Amino acid sequence: MIREQVRNPMSGYLMLVIIPALVGLFIYTLIQAGQAGVIPGVILSALAILVTLILLGGFFMVHPNEAKVLQLFGRYVGTARESGLRWANPFYAKKAVSTRIRNFESGKLKVNDSYGSPIEIAAVVVWKVVDTAEAVFEVDDFSEFVHIQSEAALRNLTTTYPYEPHEDESIALRSHPVQIAEDLRNEIQARLEKAGVEVIEARISHLAYAQEIANAMLRRQQASAIIAARTQIVKGAVSMVQMALENLKEEGVIDLDEERKANMVSNLLVVLCGEEHAQPVVNAGSLYS
Repeated sequence: MIREQVRNPMSGYLMLVIIPALVGLFIYTLIQAGQAGVIPGVILSALAILVTLILLGGFFMVHPNEAKVLQLFGRYVGTARESGLRWANPFYAKKAVSTRIRNFESGKLKVNDSYGSPIEIAAVVVWKVVDTAEAVFEVDDFSEFVHIQSEAALRNLTTTYPYEPHEDESIALRSHPVQIAEDLRNEIQARLEKAGVEVIEARISHLAYAQEIANAMLRRQQASAIIAARTQIVKGAVSMVQMALENLKEEGVIDLDEERKANMVSNLLVVLCGEEHAQPVVNAGSLYS
């Protein structure tokens, strides 16, 4: 694999002074040789002017957060990262590569989770080029490579985890966003290592069941929520009934036999667990008539 080699070309400002000075000097010698009739001097001065003009092609600009990959007749010779006006061999081919932080959002992918349920998922990936030589020479188009491999990693990750947690699993796409984001970043980074790209962050930006099962899954989630709420209400009601019976016994307010206790427990549970407000009934007789 081709690794990046940092190269520090000459300052362009220095050559901006030297080259015009050389051009002026060679023009002067050309005039002098022409006036003196020295043909070899005229030829040499003209060639010198031509070479000096060719040197003008060595100027190039490196912008902040940008690098220039230098090649000489197809051979990689280094990367210029220092910003400003630079000068290098005029025969160098200079390819600009942005080292700025970039980001993109993948399209909404329809993938099956680990349970085979179809879901829609999308992710935001933040990345930058850290090795310009690998980015330019190891892959055909590193930007397109990042997009395709990120979507492939997202698809692979989605098939590994369920949409929501089940009894036998602890990590799910919906319930553990931090862990999923870290796994996704590692998955994408492993695929982009050869392209000289560093993945800074990767997070899921859209997550939902596919349209064909969305309604059924919504009803399932609502049922689960209702069951969980009812369970909590019943636990609280039983605790309150137990506390009421213990307090009545400790304070000696009333001594209840088993049948009266059962009737009291039944009434309290109806009041505490019922969705409607309890309607009191006045009993003019005794408990047994």
